[in-house]
Amino acid sequence: MTSIYLSSDNPRWMPKTEADLQAAVDGGLFEESHHLDLKKAPNSKGDNKELARDLASFAVDGGTLIIGVLENKDRRAFELAPQPLNGLAEKVEQVARTIPDPPLAIITEEVSAAAGDGTGYLIVHIPASPLAPHMVDNRYFGRGDKTKYQVGDAEVVALHMRRRNAEADGLTLLRKEMDEDPLRDVGAQSHLFLVAQPTAGRRDMCLPITGANNWNHRLQMLIQRVLEAPRTQEALSGMGFSPDLSSAHQGHRRARGVARSSASLGAGRIYTPEGSSSDENVIELQLFEDGGLRLLMTRLSAPNPRAYDSPGEPEQVLFDFAAVVLTRHMLELIRLISEEVGYHGNWAVAVGANRLRGRRIWSQSMFTSTHRYSDDTYEESTGTTLAELRDAQGTVTRRLLGPLLRSLDSEEAFGSALDAEG
Repeated sequence: MTSIYLSSDNPRWMPKTEADLQAAVDGGLFEESHHLDLKKAPNSKGDNKELARDLASFAVDGGTLIIGVLENKDRRAFELAPQPLNGLAEKVEQVARTIPDPPLAIITEEVSAAAGDGTGYLIVHIPASPLAPHMVDNRYFGRGDKTKYQVGDAEVVALHMRRRNAEADGLTLLRKEMDEDPLRDVGAQSHLFLVAQPTAGRRDMCLPITGANNWNHRLQMLIQRVLEAPRTQEALSGMGFSPDLSSAHQGHRRARGVARSSASLGAGRIYTPEGSSSDENVIELQLFEDGGLRLLMTRLSAPNPRAYDSPGEPEQVLFDFAAVVLTRHMLELIRLISEEVGYHGNWAVAVGANRLRGRRIWSQSMFTSTHRYSDDTYEESTGTTLAELRDAQGTVTRRLLGPLLRSLDSEEAFGSALDAEG
């Protein structure tokens, strides 16, 4: 159950029953505000457009819409008015995905009426969108103290600037990770980097995990849940890869956090090869007290014995599907951690890769593509919400990897992993 911001005195209200809603009415807690609106169910195309405008207005700073609590204008008070729940959540989600531009990801929760007659209340959470502001009928909307309003040009520019600043912060974290690559001077393989940072989390947000006596087991269990998530497995059907998160089997304490890594990356993030042919194939996942996540995987490419760049030097070929697999796994891990520690805010996520220049994708047969990547590095960042992490991980993956896959002429090969519903 996602909490609702009612006021500074009641910032984490979590209604579960009709009685909870009635108690809020009786206590005078309901008041339409910057973060809360109360509505009846939409019944027409005009109602759907009005609902879309309401959702778009909340997407700037986040908020909640409760369907089934109405204002009695004569009494100047709110009262419960349970609505038919059959298909209501699906209808609201469809409005959010089809009318605003760009589409919105929302979270809906039903509260059934005590009468048991199929009526009740729909709580619609609209997280602050990393893509705000959103348009409806070519107009941008924001939220004032109590109602929505059409956003002017100057505010639109400021909101877009805020989004670019958040994306720039993600890129800054990414570049720091790439600069601190413990295998930066080892071998010739391309390396993949993923970073994620909560944009409004406490500095000790993940301390219940990282500070626990059984932190290593808890991190292992989170990884196992990622690998077994049905939606992720379906989206990545047939795309196994090594090393993946299951290869990160060693636990380590890190500065301000913890990590799991494969065998050749030991304590202190020091590369310690053991003489195995797979020593260079390293994967490491770090989780910090403030909720920051970092993933390093050093086998984004490997030598192809069928092709040579020069005599005696096999051509390094790229595993584009490895980037897709690990990005989807990272997004699922972010979702699980968000829900485990009760963080419902946004995340900055970024992906990067290096040693790319002149390389093309691997194929089970002879090369079907002649497209070689023209830069040495790839960097992309985006913001995402808990709603997207629950329902639209494919959309976020496309934002992060689309430019890379299109440059390699392989985006169409990953339809299910990049699908908006995935």
